[in-house]
Amino acid sequence: TDRRRDQERFGVKLLQDDSLIRRAAAQDAAAFEQLMLLHQKPVYNICWRMAGNAEDALDLSQEVFLKAYRNIGNFDERSQFSTWIYRITANTCIDEMRKRKGRQSFSLEEELESEEGSMQRQVADAGETPEESMLREEQKSEILQALESLSPEHKVAVILRDIKGLSYEEIAEILELTLGTVKSRISRGRNQLKQEILKLREQDAHFIRHKRGKEGRQ
Repeated sequence: TDRRRDQERFGVKLLQDDSLIRRAAAQDAAAFEQLMLLHQKPVYNICWRMAGNAEDALDLSQEVFLKAYRNIGNFDERSQFSTWIYRITANTCIDEMRKRKGRQSFSLEEELESEEGSMQRQVADAGETPEESMLREEQKSEILQALESLSPEHKVAVILRDIKGLSYEEIAEILELTLGTVKSRISRGRNQLKQEILKLREQDAHFIRHKRGKEGRQ
C-alpha cells in the first residue's frame, strides 16, 4: 500500500540520517553534505515562505546549514534531525525577519522548491479555464501579501501548520513552546490573515470603483 511504501521510505531516510549524523558529528564534511542534500528542499521551502523571494531564501538556507554544521556535535540523537534542522530554520528566519521588518518582498514569478521538486508557481493547471487561472493567481497573491502582515513568530507557526502540514505537537517541539501557545499563535495568525485578505479585497474593489468613475466622467 501507499502507506506501507511511505513507512519503508521514511524508515530508510531515518537510517540514512542516523548514519550520516554520526559521521558528520565526527567532522566528516562529505557526510554533512549528504545530510544537507536530504533536507535542503524543506528548509528552503520554509525560508522562501518566510522571506518571500528566492534570493533571500537562498541566503537564509545557507545560513541555516552553516549553523547546523557548526553545531552538529551538540545534536541530541534522541530527537529527530528534521525537528532540529527546522528549529534552526525557524529561529534563523525569525531573527532575520525582525531585522528586515518592513523591508520584506515577495514575488509570484519565482520558482518554489518543494519536497516534490521544482515547480513554476505561476503556471496554471492544464485543466483550468482562463477565469479559474486568474482567480487562483489572485488568491495566491492575496495570501502572499497577507502573510507579510504577520509577525515573524505568527508567520512561522502558520507556515509550519498550514503549508508544511506539521502537527501542533511537532510545531511545539520545533519552536520549543507549549502546545497552548502554538495553538494560540496559529489561531491568531489565521484570523489576521483573513482580516488582511478582506482588507486587500476592499482596497481592490475601491480602486476598481474609482477607476470606473474616472472613465465614466471622460
